[in-house]
Amino acid sequence: MSNRRILSLWFPRLGAERAIRREPHLDRTPFALVREVGNAQVLASLSPRASAAGLSRGQPLRDAHAVCADLVTRTEVAHRDAAFLGALHRWAGKFSPWVAPEPPEALVIDLTGCAHLFGGEAALVAQVETDCADLGLSVRAGIADTLGAAWALARHAGGGAGSHRSGDAIDQEARATRSRAVKRRHWERGGAAPTAPAPTADAASRIATVGQTHGALAPLPVAALRLPAETVEALARLGLRRIGDLSGQPRAALARRFGTGLVHRLDQALGSAPEPVSPAPPTDRFAVRMTLPDPIGLEDDVTAALDRMLPQLCARLERAGRGVRTLRLEAHRTDQSMEWRHVSLARPAHRADRLRPLLQVKAAEIDAGFGIDMLRLEAIRHEPVHARSAVGHLDAGRAVSDPAGPARGSTISWGGSARGWGWRRSPASTRPKATCPRKAR
Repeated sequence: MSNRRILSLWFPRLGAERAIRREPHLDRTPFALVREVGNAQVLASLSPRASAAGLSRGQPLRDAHAVCADLVTRTEVAHRDAAFLGALHRWAGKFSPWVAPEPPEALVIDLTGCAHLFGGEAALVAQVETDCADLGLSVRAGIADTLGAAWALARHAGGGAGSHRSGDAIDQEARATRSRAVKRRHWERGGAAPTAPAPTADAASRIATVGQTHGALAPLPVAALRLPAETVEALARLGLRRIGDLSGQPRAALARRFGTGLVHRLDQALGSAPEPVSPAPPTDRFAVRMTLPDPIGLEDDVTAALDRMLPQLCARLERAGRGVRTLRLEAHRTDQSMEWRHVSLARPAHRADRLRPLLQVKAAEIDAGFGIDMLRLEAIRHEPVHARSAVGHLDAGRAVSDPAGPARGSTISWGGSARGWGWRRSPASTRPKATCPRKAR
């Protein structure tokens, strides 16, 4: 068994809680995000109040309104959820430099050699939960020797392996009343059976001891192996509902009946098959800030601060070969508030003399309030900038008349007025071509 330790972070309410962060009043009532699946709308992400009201993910919106009349919904915006997950990816870098996103709502962190910096794995999980609580997020964590085991512990630790039946089990049929029949009406007509939320597990049950991956996975349901729903249902019909039931079966028989995917997932979870963690490369961020010893409020003071910050930002952009398209100026005031202005350009640029006049106009619009104690510049949109060399008429003529010609792949052009003439050399033409709008005499 390798010495790797993998942390899996699952945010089960990522979309709904992101929307609540933008609109805090949504936390006062059951709230859910909806997405379109075919011609129907289903619940994609739920708030804690919506789950407490008996709603479940994947439930049709019409059935959800029948169960909870005061449900408030918003349309799911996938790219905003992805951007929020990217922000959490940067936050998770405080625990380890080896962080990989697992869209749409999870992160994978290689904790090998990092847990002792936080007082151990249990203390690290407690720190993760504290940070997420401060951010208003729900999180479930799992730590194990393999990625598959950590994924399973984060999502299924503390839960049981339920029956594969959808309404004909004896425990479900007993004492059937009219109210229970109404609640089951949806899945009796072909929909998915509602699943009760898994009980919350303590931190100890979500951390597998080093070398004890098999014992930690044995009581978990087979769905923890990241198997398709039809495979889980077929296994349940045979009485194989837990991972411990699968590990004792002959591999050849399992592969012959359910395919090699089942055996491969089982080997990945137990560590017999490799499953690397591939971290996403960090995005290029270009930002500078200046913390002021005393608050400022005059326009000249803000302009003087920008004169010191802008050359640093432009130098970083030039070294990276990037040009800013949208620049944001943030003014943080002493009363813990912040005001910002955006500057947009038609073409990417990294020259301070082009950006300074635009920033000076925006700086005059900022209300200093009780004083500004920090300024920040960030290039929130930037594009590649290709190096260009400007030549005059004499240099262009020498380059065209050079027998060797210009370098391959380069283009040298020169022209006079609209009625004049010009020489042009490009890779498509090997001889200089003279063009003249007048007829030859």
